[in-house]
Amino acid sequence: MGVGPSGTAARGAPVTSGAAAQRGAFASITTLFFAWGFITASIDPLIAALKAIFSLSYHEAALTQFAFFIAYGVVSLPAAGIVRRAGYPASIVLALLIMICGCLLIPVATHFETFAIVLVALFIIASGITILQVAANPLAAELGPPAGVHFRLTFSQAFNSLGTTIAPFLIASLVLAGGMFAARAGVAATAAQRSESLGHIDTAFVGIAVLIALLAFFIWRVRGRLEAAAPLLAQGEDDSIGLALRSRWALLGALAIFLYVGAEVSIGSYLTNFLNQPDVFGVPLQKAGRLVSFYWGGAMVGRFIGSALLRRVNAGRLLGAAAACAALLCLIVRLTPGEAAGVAALSVGLMNSIMFPVIFTLTLERSSASESATSGLLCMAIVGGAVLPYIAGHIADAMMNLRPAYVVPLSAYLGISAFGFAAARALPSQRHSGAGVVAA
Repeated sequence: MGVGPSGTAARGAPVTSGAAAQRGAFASITTLFFAWGFITASIDPLIAALKAIFSLSYHEAALTQFAFFIAYGVVSLPAAGIVRRAGYPASIVLALLIMICGCLLIPVATHFETFAIVLVALFIIASGITILQVAANPLAAELGPPAGVHFRLTFSQAFNSLGTTIAPFLIASLVLAGGMFAARAGVAATAAQRSESLGHIDTAFVGIAVLIALLAFFIWRVRGRLEAAAPLLAQGEDDSIGLALRSRWALLGALAIFLYVGAEVSIGSYLTNFLNQPDVFGVPLQKAGRLVSFYWGGAMVGRFIGSALLRRVNAGRLLGAAAACAALLCLIVRLTPGEAAGVAALSVGLMNSIMFPVIFTLTLERSSASESATSGLLCMAIVGGAVLPYIAGHIADAMMNLRPAYVVPLSAYLGISAFGFAAARALPSQRHSGAGVVAA
């Protein structure tokens, strides 16, 4: 029976919902994965633009990602409570409205030419995305038979990767074009050129705000379908952080998410500047920013492939192998000169593909805490995207080269590989004894 968060039948929705209703709801939720993927990957070329416009060092530029991803550490736990009290559809619409407010604050920041206001705007945008993830990740996982949980979340994440693939190309084409980036090498940019570059950033985020508004309208229109198809938010379960912190697998999963997001963002944040280096590809910043699409595109292709493999291969073992390969690619970047390093860095995206959804579902299956508590802790761990890139930026500044900074994602991937192989040997908790884990 379709029920709202209070356990009553969803208003305006059918009393019962079958497989067809769940498929329709799943399709609607998948659009959200695309949206937050697009916005998250838009930050990568934005970092290169802000670094030039505000004359920032690498670790100062990393404050862009710090402001964005620190929101996960601050907002995730309150977000779990919001989802339980307001229900899935209302929480999702609230999240989208918060994201719109953040996008519209960007033009204020550029008008005053203040980097600090840009950071506040990015924190607000990420706060909305955090609520969105806390609601959408477990919802996508639960909209169907337990046996398909790894497939569903990985499939949804493939559309997240579609957003992350398109965004760097489009945003780099806009924010790294003309203005300051049209100035000749060694010639200082004029005030007019700086103003033009700031205006391009305005255009990008106002456009994103319009698209999010359309998505919010769509979700509001289909809220009845979502309420009818969504699993019952159990009222008797504890969704507090204390319960999740007492679960060994919830803690291990949170550490794996921390390492994964930190590694992925550490690479993506500086990839435009890395590919721009003369000893890598030596291409202009705009072209380098467009090439970042191959990094995220690899994740998209890998997620479609991974969603099929996960029907046949043990999820933990596949995760362990993918993370080990990612670590090897980071080692190649660290030690190999020339274009091979650039190719290896872009190829890490393919290995990243299944990591987030598989870590998420493996943890939900093995955690003794409730789904909302575990999901809140896992989304809180996305704060790794704030911490590890900042560390990598300090290493790059100290060594005056981005290659040594790859030791940060390399170490993270080794930790994720250990988590995956350990999860392959562990059984789901009694709470999820019916979940479909592929046999070894």
